Order: sequence, then C-alpha cells, then structure tokens
Amino acid sequence: MPVSKEDVLAWFDALAGVYTANQERLTALDAAIGDADHGSNMQRGFAAVQTELSTNVPADIRSALHTAAMVLIKTVGGASGPLYGTFFLRAAAACAGKAALEPADFVAAFKAGIEGIQQRGKAEPGDKTMIDALLPALAAMPGGLDAATAAAESGMLATIPMQARKGRASYLGPRSVGHQDPGATSSWLLVKTAAETWRSP
Repeated sequence: MPVSKEDVLAWFDALAGVYTANQERLTALDAAIGDADHGSNMQRGFAAVQTELSTNVPADIRSALHTAAMVLIKTVGGASGPLYGTFFLRAAAACAGKAALEPADFVAAFKAGIEGIQQRGKAEPGDKTMIDALLPALAAMPGGLDAATAAAESGMLATIPMQARKGRASYLGPRSVGHQDPGATSSWLLVKTAAETWRSP
C-alpha cells in the first residue's frame, strides 16, 4: 500500500517512543565498544524530530524527511546525527514531488539514504556498523517490510563476531569482537518500527 505523509509522520512519532524505550539498551551496547552515548543521542534526536514535526507540520513527504534530517544533524552528537541526518536528507531528495510512496518509491528512498551513509561514513559490509543491518534490509525490502526487518535483525546479530573496522569501536581491535554493534541495532529498530507502524505486506 502507498505510504502517505501521515504515515511518515506516524513513523517518526513511533520512533521517538521506540528510541526512548530502548535508550538504556543502546547505551549498554555502546558502553561496551563506544562512548556510551548512542542511546541518549538517539532518544534526544528523535524526540526533537517529533517535537518539530508536530509543531510545524510539513507540507509533504520530502519536507518531513528533510526536516527530520536537519533536526538530527543539529541536535545529535557523535556520528549518529550526521549519519542518520544524511540518511533522511538523501531519502528526502528521492521523494521530491511525491504525494505518496509506492513500495518501489520507498525502496528507492531507502537505497538513496544508505548510499548517503556509505559516502559519509566510508563503511563497507563487515566493518561492524549500521551498514551491516541496513544493506540486508534493503536487499530484502522488495519482499516487504517484515522481510526487511528480519534481514536487518540477522545483519545486526551478525555484527557480534565481527571486529570493528570503523568508528570508536575500531580502536579496540580484537576486543570489539563479541559485542553487538549499537548502530546496527538502532538501524534495525528504524526498519522494524516502519514495519510495525505501517503493516504493509
């Protein structure tokens, strides 16, 4: 089914709640291999997105995604703000002029967002980053968001035995092995929340 502007706003509303509920979980994962701030960063960023979108309702899908991007870049520290901000910025550009997103449109927007993350963060599959959840999700997305969620979860769990090659976790070398990547976890939650909010086939 097509995704409307209202659906996108509902997704951001849901994400604010999801990242609040998972704040401690994401922080614990980040404490093991990072700065222990991923949970608070995601909670703060998406709460600010929810506030902005409800206060200044965007005109269309592109505007909603663009606004979310700008808020995340402005309010979230560390790598999360620029990376998630870039994701939504590129996705917004892919949605220009569209009143609703057909499944293929959403896949195209998601693909554009991931390409933005890769260009900004220079991460490749196997580096133990959010890309390890997002690329499998993208590959599975033509089969629906539930399939994409399952693929993202598998990709997230696959980061546990990896040695980090990007970001703060890479400083730990072999000690990063055995820990689930927090960025892959928040990315899985991003996809999972879309599936749960929209319940598209």
